[in-house]
Amino acid sequence: MDGWTETCRSVVSPWECDVTEHFTIAYYFDRLADAASTIAEMLGLRECVQSNGRQFDIRFARELRAGASFHILSAPIAFDECWVRLGHQVVDSANGEVTAWVQETLGIKTPPSFKGIRLMDWPGPAVEQRPEPTTLQSFVPTARDRVKPSDLDADGSFALAAFVHRFTTANIQALAAIGATSSYMQAERRGYSTFELALNVSTSPRLGAALLVETGLMHLGNSSIRFVHRMCDPHTGGEFARLGQFGVQLDLDARRPAPLPEALRSAAARLSVPVEQSRG
Repeated sequence: MDGWTETCRSVVSPWECDVTEHFTIAYYFDRLADAASTIAEMLGLRECVQSNGRQFDIRFARELRAGASFHILSAPIAFDECWVRLGHQVVDSANGEVTAWVQETLGIKTPPSFKGIRLMDWPGPAVEQRPEPTTLQSFVPTARDRVKPSDLDADGSFALAAFVHRFTTANIQALAAIGATSSYMQAERRGYSTFELALNVSTSPRLGAALLVETGLMHLGNSSIRFVHRMCDPHTGGEFARLGQFGVQLDLDARRPAPLPEALRSAAARLSVPVEQSRG
């Protein structure tokens, strides 16, 4: 294998768009799962990677809206004896612009042979190291359900899109909790547009397992909000996955960030949690 390889080619269906009127992030992960499996198979990684422990860092460069055509280019970009990092570029097929940059890090149980495989330079932005919460006590419940058969992928594991669908629910619940309700969004023509995601999957819940997502607010800017969502077993508190989600309030007509109203900023205080000192 030499260079960037096409690992997915698709379109944005209207039903895959959300209330912000663009491609829902869970469906990005649906296509990324295909791309990730394809490149892992090409590199001979399917038997080498650990069943648990997977990280995705995504930076969205611009929107994909209903009807858009896109493809994904993938390549290995770094590795050592403990992990391998794959790069994915989500490309607008109509004009060749990269709409999202993705770095996927996988733990490996046996070092693969990369003989004859060229690592590619990463042309996208560096991953930002964001502060984590120092406590979970101020987190509030934002999603609760159970694992269904439709959540499982071809390997019988909880699918990436299934994780992110729950986190999307959590995001909408958290926004409503600080006053950005559906009626507010509709009346003011506002939405929440994600520009950065950091998904860490620790382990996959089994079929029928109960799920709880709790959310805390890490950052509140002029127009920006960063949440951390934590998916866990409600009985034991054991964590399945965590998602850092950074976005802005979007003017749906101008398609530009819009300042948060003071009433919303005041209401947000109840979700704010202490964070560690910045690592970036």
